[in-house]
Amino acid sequence: MEFKEILKELREDKNLTQAQLAKEIHYSLSVVNKWENGKKSPSVDAIKTLARYFGVTTDYLLGMRDY
Repeated sequence: MEFKEILKELREDKNLTQAQLAKEIHYSLSVVNKWENGKKSPSVDAIKTLARYFGVTTDYLLGMRDY
């Protein structure tokens, strides 16, 4: 799976909208939307923030490993 698919799955598992996730992690809705649509890649800092928020590894977020 690709990052955008993993992010969407993790977000939906928590029953969050893109707007809710953006607020939780202190990023804009447009950035979260671009990540999920594959139009923008997240920065290293954003990947770390998302991994902490969802309780997964950065490797998992990047599609490199399971939890």
